Amino acid sequence: MIIYIPNLLTLARIGLVPWLVVLLQKQQFTLSLIVFIVAGLTDALDGFIAKRFNAETYLGSILDPLADKGLLVCSYIMLSMMGLIPFWLMVAVVFRDVVIVGGYLVMVLFFGSVKMQPLIVSKVNTFTQITYIVLVLGALAAEYDFSSIQPILSYAVLLTSVTSGLAYVYIWSVRATNSSEGTGI
Repeated sequence: MIIYIPNLLTLARIGLVPWLVVLLQKQQFTLSLIVFIVAGLTDALDGFIAKRFNAETYLGSILDPLADKGLLVCSYIMLSMMGLIPFWLMVAVVFRDVVIVGGYLVMVLFFGSVKMQPLIVSKVNTFTQITYIVLVLGALAAEYDFSSIQPILSYAVLLTSVTSGLAYVYIWSVRATNSSEGTGI
């Protein structure tokens, strides 16, 4: 029975994405922050349960990153559309995810099954993206002006997004080259 809990938590996180979008649209920043944090907690909890109780599933390996990307991409798009974060930052975050998902699909199409291993730089990027959204929503909820540090955080997200995206492109290029030379992926 416990094997289903991580996937149910991931599905709940996916279900929180539309709520977050609606709350942001209505400028309910305190509730938006709460929903975002609850989604983050479900992510941590489903990962803990999956690893601790050996409940990792193929479905979970697909749904979990999709839930994460859905939550972050929707947050960046909404906040950018509302003029609360820079447009260029949203473009960088979304483009990185398009490159990663597109690259993965190309690798699967041409080379078959590809095991996805999150890179350290990708984990750092996810951390900076999440931290940025939490700080933006927190500042909006508390009506706190953090414009003095927002540019620094924006550039940190940009730097880690570009670095992470380029790292995946590089790794997949090497794998594709090695595969075409007969050394396998």
